[in-house]
Amino acid sequence: MPSMGRLHLVTDTRPGRDPLAVVRAALGVAGSELVVQVRVEDSATDREAYDLTCRILDLCGPVGATCLVNDRLHVALAAGAAGGHVGADDLPVGAARRVLGPDAVLGATAREPVAAARAVAAGAGYLGVGPCHTTTTKDGLPAPIGPDGIRAVADAVPVPVIAIGGVTAATVPALRAAGAYGVAVVGALSTAADPARATAELLGALRW
Repeated sequence: MPSMGRLHLVTDTRPGRDPLAVVRAALGVAGSELVVQVRVEDSATDREAYDLTCRILDLCGPVGATCLVNDRLHVALAAGAAGGHVGADDLPVGAARRVLGPDAVLGATAREPVAAARAVAAGAGYLGVGPCHTTTTKDGLPAPIGPDGIRAVADAVPVPVIAIGGVTAATVPALRAAGAYGVAVVGALSTAADPARATAELLGALRW
């Protein structure tokens, strides 16, 4: 798997958001240290997901940032993204690995050690673990697991653990101390008045 940045930006395509502007601002600060996960609303068409992915790839390419696609692996393949990320209700990890091939980046969602170990055994190269804290970005999420939950998973697997869910620059140090390799954010950047400054603050907290 290619070396992975510690800061993952998950696109926010809800009404009123401007994911391209946020990605552009974050890339201007983070460059190759950023991983952009293209996530669209369930109501979005594959064409819309593909077009957004292609535009983000055009932004990521010149600075060497990694672009992944959440859930829609066929879009990742069609657009030429570095790989994808699958959640609990998406394709099983083993099937996703067969779709993407052996060399692509593949992340999977987990929140406890047994499921995490199974995902890694099936081919996940990193894990998105959470929600760490309360978040309003996505509906229907289970209760937050906090830094202790992150530690339990990080101690159980040999791959990078990316903490997600209500992450802010202030909460990053505790998550890193618990064993998180990095963090994934949505609202911390998509709702920030100054996404570039917010990116810098997150990177500063990650570089301890």
